[in-house]
Amino acid sequence: MKSFPTRSYQDVRDALLARREIALLDVREEDPHAQSHPLFAANLPLAKLELDAWTKLPRRDVPIVLLDDGEGFAARAAATLDALGYTDVALLEGGLAGWILAGGEVFRDVNVPSKAFGEFVEAERHTPSLTAEEVEALLAGNSGGAGVVVLDARRFDEYQTMNIPGSISVPGAELALRARALAPDPATRVIVNCAGRTRSIIGTQSLVNAGLPNPVAALRNGTIGWTLAGQTLEHGAARQFDAEAGRDPATLAQSREAARALADRAGVRRTTLDEAARWAADPARTTYRFDVRTPAEYERAHAPGFQGAPGGQLVQETEMFAPVRGARVVLFDDDGVRANMTASWLAQMNVEVYVVEEASADALSETGPWRAPKPAPETNAAITPEALAARLAQPDHGTVILDFTSSANHVKAHIPGAWWTLRSHLAPGFDDLRALPDAKRYVAVCMTNALAPFAAPEIAALTGKPVEVLEGGTAAWQRAGLPVESGDARLASPRIDRYRRPYEGTDNAREAMNAYLEWEYGLVEQLGRDGTHGFFTV
Repeated sequence: MKSFPTRSYQDVRDALLARREIALLDVREEDPHAQSHPLFAANLPLAKLELDAWTKLPRRDVPIVLLDDGEGFAARAAATLDALGYTDVALLEGGLAGWILAGGEVFRDVNVPSKAFGEFVEAERHTPSLTAEEVEALLAGNSGGAGVVVLDARRFDEYQTMNIPGSISVPGAELALRARALAPDPATRVIVNCAGRTRSIIGTQSLVNAGLPNPVAALRNGTIGWTLAGQTLEHGAARQFDAEAGRDPATLAQSREAARALADRAGVRRTTLDEAARWAADPARTTYRFDVRTPAEYERAHAPGFQGAPGGQLVQETEMFAPVRGARVVLFDDDGVRANMTASWLAQMNVEVYVVEEASADALSETGPWRAPKPAPETNAAITPEALAARLAQPDHGTVILDFTSSANHVKAHIPGAWWTLRSHLAPGFDDLRALPDAKRYVAVCMTNALAPFAAPEIAALTGKPVEVLEGGTAAWQRAGLPVESGDARLASPRIDRYRRPYEGTDNAREAMNAYLEWEYGLVEQLGRDGTHGFFTV
């Protein structure tokens, strides 16, 4: 295997402080990443590098520093990135342990830069908030709910899982565009919530910064706080803002003027679609282009080269959308509110950010979801769902199916007999395949056939056995009307591909929720010890 240079903790820190471009990437699975990592280490697991690299690292000669915790993933990831055309790849000296030994601060959980920024904003701006008990009392004493409106700033799917009774789903950047229409009476109290703290704080402060005349407050600690107070949540609600809310000329003009003024104060700059396209082709700088409208609007029509990134989630998961720290970010909307509001927050997070102005509808010439650029895998032997089903019906077929979808997808539905496996563990030193039945051959599958073709050659190299890829993946198997099973009885690998957030779902222990809140309260102090963030408020 080719050897790669190392970069020290001090070298990485100096680049962050100088705002030079650097992609510090933790290539472990999400759960170990969430246990401990540097502040600006974005999680790009080795297992999915081919699927994500060209989107998240658009410039091939961007400086990349890879880290693991001694498992060997960083060296393997470096070889993969080298094969994908990246020319400035290094390993973090000593890995995670080396970072800690050199005095580097480490953080728990995921999306930490954004969550820490939210706590920083609250500490600096004293964002107003109310306890769960106070909000419940307001709702109970508010006959018909006319004087109080609760706006949930999470994604709609999160809102549907559990929500404050009577609340309306208004994700992130939509708040500044929609709130004036949803609470037209300035006396109406507006409460903003999420599951925990960050989106509640940023959403509330967005409305304060935008000059909403209503009294505004965050629901302190979100649905976690509501649950800890012993109060009942709704499940499966479907209340959403109307697509035309806030778009009448008078209301839109107010919102646009306020958002533009705020963005200007934060140092947001202006650009055009043509200039952004030239920047994207510049080999000397990384440029990310994001369309911050709703997914439905994006899929209906968007500008070429722009990835869909709803504004609230872009602020919530900044390091995952744009892992190159020091990069240039360009935002687009069609209303002058959402992009400016999102940009104002990114600028305060020490990001160089631009908003597209004066784009015509004709420029939105592409439709459908984002199509991530990715390399073609090696040519593999293939098998159709019908042929595989026929083979499995034979005695002594000797076929072992390895499923490389997410563990959550596997548990929900998989081909009968399939074993869930981490692709990153297809290497000497891992025993994941040793406990499986003896195989004459393997079949690699995933949900949509995106990842399995990349795993197949690695299975062959590790086992010396023939390997086939299921055409169309598990989704094609299901479309063919073939049976699936559910459950976690066949896990060849540990379920570490996803970190279970203490604020999601409906079965979290009180201890875990309290511990999570305590962790969030301590983030501002951790930011001070780390010293690389450059955050500010306006």
